[in-house]
Amino acid sequence: MAKITYVEFNGKEHIVEVANGLTVMEGARDNGIPGIEADCGGACACSTCHVYVAPEWVEKLPAKDPMEEDMLDFAYQPDPARSRLTCQLKVSDALDGLKVHMPEKQI
Repeated sequence: MAKITYVEFNGKEHIVEVANGLTVMEGARDNGIPGIEADCGGACACSTCHVYVAPEWVEKLPAKDPMEEDMLDFAYQPDPARSRLTCQLKVSDALDGLKVHMPEKQI
């Protein structure tokens, strides 16, 4: 389990425990966190689970694969350093304390 903090665009925080093996997107979906739509269900075929990773976590996460990089081109106001698709972030103990911020909207 990892405690993950999801921060809505308005600043409201949701701290939830997410089971290892799930994705950060599934953690948001399963806990009713607003701001992550996940229209494709985690297939990395849309960009509606886009978040900005807290700066202190950027280097701790696995590198983006080419498919995630391509899909981020379709995200709302992507940040080259901090933008990630939560469907591509697999939860493990190493992600305990992760903090992600939702963009103003998903497209």
